[in-house]
Amino acid sequence: MHSKSRRAFIGKAFAGVAGIGAVASLVAMKKTWDPLPSALSAGFTTIDLNIAEAGKLNVVKWRGKPVFILKHTKDIQKDEVRDIVVGSDRFTVVIGLCTHLGCIPSWNPSDKQFKCACHGGAFNASGVEQFGPPPRPLDIPPFNINGTELVLGEEGEQYKKIVAASA
Repeated sequence: MHSKSRRAFIGKAFAGVAGIGAVASLVAMKKTWDPLPSALSAGFTTIDLNIAEAGKLNVVKWRGKPVFILKHTKDIQKDEVRDIVVGSDRFTVVIGLCTHLGCIPSWNPSDKQFKCACHGGAFNASGVEQFGPPPRPLDIPPFNINGTELVLGEEGEQYKKIVAASA
């Protein structure tokens, strides 16, 4: 009798360890199937454009990148392709990373240019390269306009027109 109870105990102990291992494997598999935190945070970002001041650069973080939002003043040259029009106002909305090496350009309101300090690249107020090594204009994030709200991450009509005109 003594060996039967010992054998039963060892069998139950093995079944318990195997069960715990199976549950741990299922938990690990579920974690690998879940979206990464970076993908979960990559949703839509909504910005109210009414609060933007003309000539003042607003920076928001979207998908881990800075996005520059600049409401144009009357003396900023219009860009019919890249400017975003909301009512009677014009805006520049670009990802704030230099297209040369990914530096973050600074806004210089006196020159009305974005300047990249590391290699001297310059972009006009609409994000088009003017000087230096940047190979292309600042990238425009996918966006949609809902009234006076800018929704980053959603491809709207104005975004599609800009992409089609830039291609």
